Amino acid sequence: MAFDNTQTETPTTQPQDPAAQQPSEQSHNGHSPSEAQEHSAQNLVSSTLSDHQDVATTPQAHGEPAPAHAESEHEQPQPAQTETPAAAPSSPAPAAPAKRSEKEPAEDFASALESFEQEQAQAEAALNDEQIVSGHVLKVTPQYVVVDIGYKSEGVVPVAEFTDHEGNVTVQPGDEIAVMREPGHTEEGYINLSHQKAQRLRAWDEIEKAYNEKAPVKGRVIDRIKGGLTVDIMGARAFLPGSQADLRPLRNLDGLKGHEIEVRIIKLNKKRGNIVVSRKQLLEEEQSEKRTKTLDHLEEGAILTGAVKNLTDYGAFVDLGGIDGLLHVTDMSWGRLTHPHDLVQVGDQIQVKVLKFDRDKQRVSLGFKQLTPDPWLDAAERYPVGAHVRGRVISVTDYGAFIELEQGIEGLVHVSEMTWSKRMKHPSKLVSVGNQVEAVVLNVNPTERRISLGLKQLESNPWETLHEKFPVGTVVEGKVRNLTEFGAFIEIEEGIDGLVHVSNLSWIKRVKHPSEVLKKGDKVRAIVLAIEPDQRRLSLGVKQLQPDVWETFFDQHRVGDVIHGKVLRLASFGAFVEIANGVEGLCHNSEAVDSHGTPIKLESGQEFDFKIIKMNQAEKKVGLSIRAVGEEASRADVEAYKAPASSTSGAGSTIGEFMSWKRASSESS
Repeated sequence: MAFDNTQTETPTTQPQDPAAQQPSEQSHNGHSPSEAQEHSAQNLVSSTLSDHQDVATTPQAHGEPAPAHAESEHEQPQPAQTETPAAAPSSPAPAAPAKRSEKEPAEDFASALESFEQEQAQAEAALNDEQIVSGHVLKVTPQYVVVDIGYKSEGVVPVAEFTDHEGNVTVQPGDEIAVMREPGHTEEGYINLSHQKAQRLRAWDEIEKAYNEKAPVKGRVIDRIKGGLTVDIMGARAFLPGSQADLRPLRNLDGLKGHEIEVRIIKLNKKRGNIVVSRKQLLEEEQSEKRTKTLDHLEEGAILTGAVKNLTDYGAFVDLGGIDGLLHVTDMSWGRLTHPHDLVQVGDQIQVKVLKFDRDKQRVSLGFKQLTPDPWLDAAERYPVGAHVRGRVISVTDYGAFIELEQGIEGLVHVSEMTWSKRMKHPSKLVSVGNQVEAVVLNVNPTERRISLGLKQLESNPWETLHEKFPVGTVVEGKVRNLTEFGAFIEIEEGIDGLVHVSNLSWIKRVKHPSEVLKKGDKVRAIVLAIEPDQRRLSLGVKQLQPDVWETFFDQHRVGDVIHGKVLRLASFGAFVEIANGVEGLCHNSEAVDSHGTPIKLESGQEFDFKIIKMNQAEKKVGLSIRAVGEEASRADVEAYKAPASSTSGAGSTIGEFMSWKRASSESS
């Protein structure tokens, strides 16, 4: 440090050489700033000397010699070159005029430096008094905004004070801003400054006025913090609690960031710099004012315009102006509506009709569909029976599909009216939600708001022409589609199934279940037995493809014939006997006796000779007897028996009656 060396080494030269005293004062003044600012002060002195050099050159225009000034300028910042008092007498005499020429610029420089330092001291005092000063932005770094405030050292403001909610810096070099000094310096020697503090103090008078008058002020939401939001009001930061942000608690406070809102100051502490604001108070006052105006003309039947405020599963709440009304989902559309958001969205402006109004409870029921006529009023005229219509499938159920013909008009296609086939398991196999389909109107009931539709009516009914394609007696071929306890369904063509009853499966076998004869998927041949188009029934037979064994038996046998048979099963009244393949006869207990009249105990599997004593072709019944086998009668005896019987009663006779008559004749003789 050059100034310090001069001061300590030449203390005795100050009273003898006035020219040497000036650098000592300069050195003393150079050490007045704090040690943290020493480096900046030395730079400032060098800058000031350079400025003084420019001022010192001006006398050249008035005839003063320039070299003398140049020499003085170079000697002035080097006071260490002054030597001890013993060196002064050795200086040559012609040098005295040169020292007088250096004295004047040294005094001018000292005066200028002292004046400059006084101004800087005043500026620093102003900053220390928390006064607002203006500065110019020199540059913007990632951490600071460097500001020239006219002091010997620049100041810095944290760049966060100029960052908006999107992270953008709002100042650039050359901008003029207001700042206030903060305590301390940075490591680089810059003065700590605050822009927000200056803005807050500048706006404080207006904020106090608004607080005292309870007047609303505008601010911009800049950040989300714990418990609420930070709002910028004329440069001052205020706190907006989350509970005061809206009439109802907001789930997403971030949605207000960046928005300009109007608030009221509800708490103010200037000493601590705390400001608390409320948006809810202003909204409540605004709502109360609107409610008063709305209630003046709110009545049932009135048509009003409102904004959709909220949506629920059961409807929408509409703000009519300070009072909310419920628009139920059933009153939104004449047609089917799964959810309110299919028709309206939050914020939509819609017209509604007041359906009910409870003034005491301030409950309002609204309607939207009531603004248009009920489409069912003339539905019968617009959709006559037999008309072909088009619509969109909006729902599919187990029993059918609903088709929307227009908004508010829906028709049902029952599952039975979808296809002529009986095999369809579910309507979803034919139609899906969203399909555009054509249908035929089958019935219209405006009172019950129902329309019956049909899809199969668009095609010709195959049952109506079935007689022509498959007359009775026609042999058909098809695939076994299904088996039930009472028979088998056989598909003879697409959508046409015929039933083979279990009794028509075999002539000779008693079939208990069709699975004993057929399997699902088998291809079989059958004969058409009957057709009922109205009932959509087709009767088929399989056994009819073979000759009827009963008919053959009756053609080949007569009463009195003795045949061999096998006992199949027993009953309490007798035994059933197989007398031909597929033909059974009944031997009653009274006829199961031997020639001596002793009863014979019949058992399954036993074989005997039986005599046919009765035949009924219509009922397919044959009466058998073991006892009658040994009783032979001549043809003449038979004719003799028949003659009186036919002459007296005209009734038919049986071989049993004949045998009884013969026994009676023998006993009498």
